[in-house]
Amino acid sequence: VQLQASGGGLVQTGGSLRLSCVASGGTLSGYSMGWFREAPGKEREFVSAIKPNGGSKYYGESVKGRFAISRDNARNTVYLQMNSLKPEDTGVYYCAAGRAIVSTIATDRGYIYWGQGTQVTVSS
Repeated sequence: VQLQASGGGLVQTGGSLRLSCVASGGTLSGYSMGWFREAPGKEREFVSAIKPNGGSKYYGESVKGRFAISRDNARNTVYLQMNSLKPEDTGVYYCAAGRAIVSTIATDRGYIYWGQGTQVTVSS
């Protein structure tokens, strides 16, 4: 499975972006999907995840109430709607797919396929 993330860009504080992650070479329907981000000089941070049927969603503390994850299994795509963006949301955002369970869904261990990342920059 190959993952292609897109939708990043430069936005002002308070703005919105919608990231997409499209899969090819396989179906996403059986995988949990996650979004992680990396900022310069910082460790990779869990952002959000969604179980295969979309029934359970998870968010990192710093994005709760501002970001929303969704998926369209028919389109092999997962989305991350990001609202009320802040400068600290700046980073490279990666999508990932795997057989994550509750105990691993917010960690790298839950995922085996990773996209190439898309840059999000929030200006103050």
